[in-house]
Amino acid sequence: MTDPSTTSRPDPTRIGPTTFRWGERTFVMGILNVTPDSFSGDGLLTPDGADDAPGDPIEAAVVAGRRMVDEGADLLDVGGESTRPGHVAVEADEERRRVVPVIAALRAALPATPISIDTTKPAVAEAALAAGADLVNDVWAVGDAEGLARLAAEHGVPLVVMHNRAEPRYTSFLAELVAELQRSIDRALRLGVRWDDLIVDPGFGFGKTPEHNLEVIRELEVLRLLGRPILLGTSRKSTLGRVLDLPPDQRVEATLATTALGIAGGADMIRVHDVQANVRVARMSDAVVRARWRPDPIEGGPR
Repeated sequence: MTDPSTTSRPDPTRIGPTTFRWGERTFVMGILNVTPDSFSGDGLLTPDGADDAPGDPIEAAVVAGRRMVDEGADLLDVGGESTRPGHVAVEADEERRRVVPVIAALRAALPATPISIDTTKPAVAEAALAAGADLVNDVWAVGDAEGLARLAAEHGVPLVVMHNRAEPRYTSFLAELVAELQRSIDRALRLGVRWDDLIVDPGFGFGKTPEHNLEVIRELEVLRLLGRPILLGTSRKSTLGRVLDLPPDQRVEATLATTALGIAGGADMIRVHDVQANVRVARMSDAVVRARWRPDPIEGGPR
């Protein structure tokens, strides 16, 4: 377990209207999928061929965003293309059409809440930033493309650097994970992204076997070597289903277990579908790991 009294914490990061002071508590990122094919079944678009009439995804996103913020979400992550295995690739124009109106509506409805754009396409990220997004979440940050890092540098916004691979083939998994994230950090710095604007994500569920994913949780503290805040996204992922033999809508408890273990291992932010439950687990975990909680005086003494 990470000892907060001996661990040096990164300096604060400004994400839109909010300053995130790392180490004080765990922050919660709520997921808004503006897709018809999300692996978790929470996409805000109606799949082609569905019998039910499609609702207004913009209105649905605002309702969902308000609910997540009321439940304790610190920021919202909007994505317009599924990243599940076997997903159908989405052209940039279609992805823009999905996410830009949603981000604009969320910005108007929730001006005090930071918004992240989850994409691999610079054109989509640029349009999202123009619509009010505050953070670029790059799920292929360890690839060859430099566009998203350049864009984050040009706009002066934070960048999530996530690990990913096309095939889960490793000689020394943890060493390669850290080395590839370090190379991506170095490249982002070279392109002009500020040190304090970088957040790392080990990419749980991306280019890894279930065994690798479990090792990420078990050895998460090794990412502290990178000197940046850690974002962890395990919510409803297939590894949880493999362990418990459960579909995505029945993986809440498994997600909560990885949230608690991830915080014990040093996670600074968690990316989740089920905000309220994860916020509660995060607060309890913080009380233990970060030793921040102090009891209110109770009449009659200890209980």
